[in-house]
Amino acid sequence: MTTLRRSTRALRRAAAGALAAALCGCASMAPRYEAPPPPVPAAWPDPAAAGATGVRADTLAWRDYFADPVLQRLIATALDHNRDLRVAALRVEEARAAFGIQRADQFPGLGLGAQAARARVPGDLNLSGVSAVGGEYRAEVGLSSWELDLWGRVRSLKDAALQQWLATEAGRRAVALALVAQVADGYLGLRELDERVALARRTVDTRQESFRIFSRRFDVGAASKLELTQVQTLLTQAQMLLAQLEQARAAQTYALGQLVGAHPGPLPAAAPFDETTVLAALAPGLPSQLLAARPDIVAAEHRLRGAHADIGAARAAFFPRIALTGSWGSASAELDGLFESGSRAWTFAPTLSLPIFEGGRLRASLDLSEVRRDIAVAEYERAIQTAFREVADALSARRWLAEQLEVQRTALQAQAERARLAQLRYDNGSSAYLEVLDAQRDLLAAEQQLVQARRALLSSQIALYAALGGGSAVADLAPPPASASAPSP
Repeated sequence: MTTLRRSTRALRRAAAGALAAALCGCASMAPRYEAPPPPVPAAWPDPAAAGATGVRADTLAWRDYFADPVLQRLIATALDHNRDLRVAALRVEEARAAFGIQRADQFPGLGLGAQAARARVPGDLNLSGVSAVGGEYRAEVGLSSWELDLWGRVRSLKDAALQQWLATEAGRRAVALALVAQVADGYLGLRELDERVALARRTVDTRQESFRIFSRRFDVGAASKLELTQVQTLLTQAQMLLAQLEQARAAQTYALGQLVGAHPGPLPAAAPFDETTVLAALAPGLPSQLLAARPDIVAAEHRLRGAHADIGAARAAFFPRIALTGSWGSASAELDGLFESGSRAWTFAPTLSLPIFEGGRLRASLDLSEVRRDIAVAEYERAIQTAFREVADALSARRWLAEQLEVQRTALQAQAERARLAQLRYDNGSSAYLEVLDAQRDLLAAEQQLVQARRALLSSQIALYAALGGGSAVADLAPPPASASAPSP
């Protein structure tokens, strides 16, 4: 009896020691994480970027960058109602719940159970030869197959789930940033079309008046049929352009409404936008700063860290797995004696399993996790290269589109003077009306191209803001769900 008690106490001490060891932590078999070196140059290819002055995009919130109140309202509505962003936020909730499930495996699961059973045993199955009726009643608190994570398998799986959650949250921020840029660019596109429509309408009105005058002159014999058809040709060309622009404006309005996720509401006619005052100047900084500023790069790095954790779980699967199962409570043959003195009952059943032959499953699982790690490395490097190219493209566009805009302004002035001189020569009888026709057609094209060049320059600044991770260092791009608070390991 004494030996049994000593054995029981020793068993309890061993179980308590194992429990303490498991709760205090365990060694992870995941490879040490080291971020791959950025596969891009240390400086931007545009020499003008090195000395550029302005505000860093990641420290500038979108409300401070886009000062137009109508645009601010549209962006705020999009962040609340856009369906793609809503799906991205729900993906974060999904990843958070998956992390919670995986994290719970680190802790023992306790359950309360009760059992009642009665049975009649026939006499021929009873040693006494007399049939008997017996019962068993139990009430217990049980521990069900809790794995002692000695090799870090459960911890690695939890770390992988945590990194997936963080990657999903960074992905949501990337979606939000892209949405802000798309809404801003869509709004500028709408304003561009508004201005082009206004120019086309003014041209149609002017040419309608010219057609009326030439019709009267033709009726009295002061103008030829050729001149009348030339004036009519100018009018129909302007009317066709106006119809095309109205169609494009309607399509742009519908596209903007889809981005916003709700009806955009009234969009008051705005004055012609000025490329020098709408958006603030941005400083590109260094390419290495993109690693923390771009949400898509942050997401790719979290996925890479998760791939390292998966390798640790695959390695730990080769080692013995120890699980504890036990219960403590009360048992009795009669219900009224269940909680009486002497009815205490307990069980303790540790199990150990060691894989010997799995048909190559464990080796293949480890190979799979390593290949996925290599894929995550390539995706991380690709994200950096994509970000570098987008910033370089935006910097190049900002520089050269500004020059194109100045050239286009000069071209418009020249075309306007040409149209004035052609009309003067025709009025003095020095040239045919065909010269006026060509000059006015080219003038309308130059006016339209100037508006397009101004919008293209503004679009390049929006693209640069997004490429530099606009607003990522100051505030979230969209309010996260209430339950998606900062994860804790």
